[in-house]
Amino acid sequence: MPKTVVTGGAGFIGSHIGEALAKAGHQVVLIDNLDDYYSPDHKRRNVACVLAAPGASFVKADVTDLGAMREIISRDVDYVFHEAAQPGVRFSVKDPFKPNNVNVIGTLNVLQASLEAGVKRVVNASSSSVYGKAEYLPFDEGHPTQPISPYGVSKLAAEHYCRVFHEVYGISVVSLRYFSVYGPRMRPDLAISLFTRKLMNNEVIQVFGDGTQTRDFTHIDDIVKANMKLLTVDKADGKAINVGAGNAISVNDLVRHLGEIIGVKPEVAYIGKQKGETEHTLADCGLGQRLIGFTPDIDIRTGLEAFVRWQRDNLTG
Repeated sequence: MPKTVVTGGAGFIGSHIGEALAKAGHQVVLIDNLDDYYSPDHKRRNVACVLAAPGASFVKADVTDLGAMREIISRDVDYVFHEAAQPGVRFSVKDPFKPNNVNVIGTLNVLQASLEAGVKRVVNASSSSVYGKAEYLPFDEGHPTQPISPYGVSKLAAEHYCRVFHEVYGISVVSLRYFSVYGPRMRPDLAISLFTRKLMNNEVIQVFGDGTQTRDFTHIDDIVKANMKLLTVDKADGKAINVGAGNAISVNDLVRHLGEIIGVKPEVAYIGKQKGETEHTLADCGLGQRLIGFTPDIDIRTGLEAFVRWQRDNLTG
């Protein structure tokens, strides 16, 4: 039975990856510090979903603590999925220091502990925020990386550490650039979650800018699928690979879709643009298909319908 560590395992994406690994027969160790950036109770419910599988455990620890990472990522660990991060573009504009500490120093600690333990592979969660302003669409991995938020800078720096640890020390490590992930158990502060709750309560939705900005919304099941492929694929070491749906819609169309699914007419208030926010994202998934055999499965309408069903069944989520 492989032993696999998932950092940020109480989070939205980390808990789904941990759950998939546990179901695949891995001995899963979730690491999370239960930071109050959003509700720790929400995170505990995520952990409970993973712990329902045999062989899963949870350790409260912080990736910024190198000693703790060395203790947890030990010689018997086979794989590390590094999902821990301080998220939030807008948060990073207000406080650039915490994202740097968690996303850069934390990643360096995970890499160092993994190198010393001799793990088979580290999979690092990166972000489409590394691209910044679009010079062309869709983004391929050769697009210039000029992030426009401290969050994006921190994720790009973490990517570079991953690449250098592979090139200098020989550790197997791959970064996956996620595009606007959504689905069951998603963070309550993200747009799809916020909009869905507002529409269900017949409340006004606030949209930054004019709503014409576009996003490549990617369902959590596709994110998990890409991560799981890296358990068996030998290629891609040192690379950064896009993981997106390959289709973009505007925020206005997102609101329209949700209104149709929920059965209400949305009332929208447009407010000022936010600093650090990218206008458009769209993933070219060609490299992922060639290197790890990843192709997205879930279109936005199907994914939104599934999320609304889940939200109705989990009104506290």
